[in-house]
Amino acid sequence: MSNKVVYVGKDLEAMSFAVNYHRWILDEFRTFLGKSVVEVGAGTGSFSEMILQTEPDALALVEPSGLFGDLKTRVHQNGANRTRVNFYHSIFASVAKEIVERQKPDSIIYVNVLEHIEDDEAELRLIYESLPAKGGGRCFLFVPALMALYGEFDRRLGHFRRYRKAELEEKCAAAGFKILKSKYFDFAGVVPWFVKYRLLNSESLGGGAVSLYDKMVVPVFRRFESRVRVPVGKNILLIGEK
Repeated sequence: MSNKVVYVGKDLEAMSFAVNYHRWILDEFRTFLGKSVVEVGAGTGSFSEMILQTEPDALALVEPSGLFGDLKTRVHQNGANRTRVNFYHSIFASVAKEIVERQKPDSIIYVNVLEHIEDDEAELRLIYESLPAKGGGRCFLFVPALMALYGEFDRRLGHFRRYRKAELEEKCAAAGFKILKSKYFDFAGVVPWFVKYRLLNSESLGGGAVSLYDKMVVPVFRRFESRVRVPVGKNILLIGEK
């Protein structure tokens, strides 16, 4: 099976305006994060900056697209505190061995990246193999959910799929992971996404709309979803342990 990657940059960099959204994701990850972290598909570094705030000992940032230069500039400008940061202008499959030898990662993060990889099951096995042999390492996944929401916009972004929660759990378990956390995420985003990208066939995300949603909707539904386990969501968040 091919391990083809169709990836042109982190899911539109309009998402760099989604500060509250990214902080919500990281806070779901935070308790489980180790001190030697890899972020695959780091884009321009909007999420990387937040990872650095947790002060890991080491952070490898992997980005294959033309956004790599912006990533390096952003991280250098904002400083890395005491964290040792290494940059890789590549896909993870090509540099995993080097990262393991150089850093011995205990936490590997994919935020809006796994859906770009045709053979996602091979990628999950690679993540598993790249974590410590004695176990305890963790993968952190954030992916788009629900094939009912899949449309031309997803295809244009290079998405091979959107996931069901059970499907993602099964693929992670088949790779060897024990599921520590798995949940639908962003219940409020399901209907707007369906209307905009399935019914209206919009071809853009738009920084202004993202910023408004981030400021007005995300704080409210973050509190709601902290109290209620939602049956569906626009995304899925999963943490697996080796």
